[in-house]
Amino acid sequence: MIVVTGATGNVGRPLTRALTEAGQQVTAVSRHTAAVPDGVRHLTADLARPAELKPALAGAAALFLLLSGNLHAAGHRPADLIAEAAAAGVRRVVLLSSQGVATRPFGPTRIALRELEDTLRASGLEWAVLRPGGFASNALWWAESVRAQGLVAAPFGDVGVPIVDPADIAAVAAACLLEDRHAGGVYELTGPEVITPRQQAAAIADALGTPVRFHELTRAEARAAMSRVMPAELADDTLDILGAPNPAELRVGPDVERVLGRAPRPFSAWAARNVAAFRADRV
Repeated sequence: MIVVTGATGNVGRPLTRALTEAGQQVTAVSRHTAAVPDGVRHLTADLARPAELKPALAGAAALFLLLSGNLHAAGHRPADLIAEAAAAGVRRVVLLSSQGVATRPFGPTRIALRELEDTLRASGLEWAVLRPGGFASNALWWAESVRAQGLVAAPFGDVGVPIVDPADIAAVAAACLLEDRHAGGVYELTGPEVITPRQQAAAIADALGTPVRFHELTRAEARAAMSRVMPAELADDTLDILGAPNPAELRVGPDVERVLGRAPRPFSAWAARNVAAFRADRV
């Protein structure tokens, strides 16, 4: 049995589906009650209280560990989640980390994630670490303004990075959970091309078949909005990358293709697949 945390999110949903289609028993864990595929057990747990994960881990062979934004704030102890997994007899943990652990090692949230990676390596468990860059699904932040106003508002409109489709992250995670050959692997996950927020807005417009305007936010405006849904230090670390990516953050990595045997999906494919979220007539 495989436990998937963050199971109702943009990575967890396709991962749960992929594991189920591979014939695995899956326990989906989220903070709130949610619909899951047929045959999947769903449990609620707040990972900020690691003991709440115990019922899900009983009898589990593997764990996909995804930390919600609040767990990146000071005062939380995500390493306790790994201790709970080890105590429950879990054999393998696949951790969703961040590209910034390598490219921005001194950012406050990156230091915490590196410490978590180090805890996992020292745990005695089998492990793999996924380090994605920016997620294509972050464009869902714009869905409401696109529906209401035909508008994307974002900072750094002409600065791009090779954002990755969460479905590709999920596919790599499934491979790491199921295949022994990925034990001890650290995978940097990117999309196939550098793409700017302005270009993302154009791709959404193409998927919709209607114009979408772009408005550039200041860094301060973007930080204020992001800080309402994530710790301020995580917002700052993210904006540092989006505003001035370094050469490592601009690099299109080979690891999605190396693991999956195919190129990563472009943002345009993500936009076409998720176009309903941006339609003004969405029910």
